[in-house]
Order: sequence, then structure tokens, then C-alpha cells
Amino acid sequence: MKKNDNDLKLLIDDVEVKVEWEDNDSVKAIKEIVKNGSLTITTHQYSGFEQVGEIGQSIVSNNVQMTTEPGDIVLYNDSNIVIFFGNNSWSYTKLGKIKDKSLSELKQLLDKNNVVIKFSN
Repeated sequence: MKKNDNDLKLLIDDVEVKVEWEDNDSVKAIKEIVKNGSLTITTHQYSGFEQVGEIGQSIVSNNVQMTTEPGDIVLYNDSNIVIFFGNNSWSYTKLGKIKDKSLSELKQLLDKNNVVIKFSN
């Protein structure tokens, strides 16, 4: 399911994280948004296990019921990016998974009030 991991970058508070992106229409839509620049989203912590932020527009989704794990990146309600540092069960479109951070490193990056995430080429 993965494509080229290097064709979409993700920074969390200016720290680049390695993501294994899904090969789906939602990821393709984000790549289209950032092809001529970047997408910066200020997220807020929700329920003590995730960061949520609005993309600023709706993109295509294919939601399925799932249980997330720390490091999962999903699309929620067609227009919100969610990055998990805990677990949750809900209907999401999976975008990818952070592969190079331990649980404690994820919590250090994400377990705070606000985080700035940036997607770029």
C-alpha cells in the first residue's frame, strides 16, 4: 500500500518525522494541495490521546471503522487531520503512520496544547 515515502514530508513543530503514507485518494489530495508550496495546520489536543487540526477544505475520504495506534495519521470528517499518540476507535480514512518515533518520543512531540504540523514536498 505504500508509495514513495519521500514524496510527502511531515514536520511536527519543525521536527521532520518519517511517515509511511497510504496509497489512497486522500493522500493524493494532500499531495495536490502542497505541490506548489506547503500546508501548515495548527492542531489542538483532544481527549489526551490525539492532535486535531483543520485542513481548511474538504478532501476525498474513504472512512472505515478502525482502532488507531500511536503514530497513526488519519483524516476525520473530510477536513481534519488527526495524529495519534494514544488509541481510539472511530471511523477514519487512514493517511499514514509515523515510523521513526517511539511512544515516548510521540508523546513528547504531541502531548501538549497546540502543535504546528506542516506538509510539504
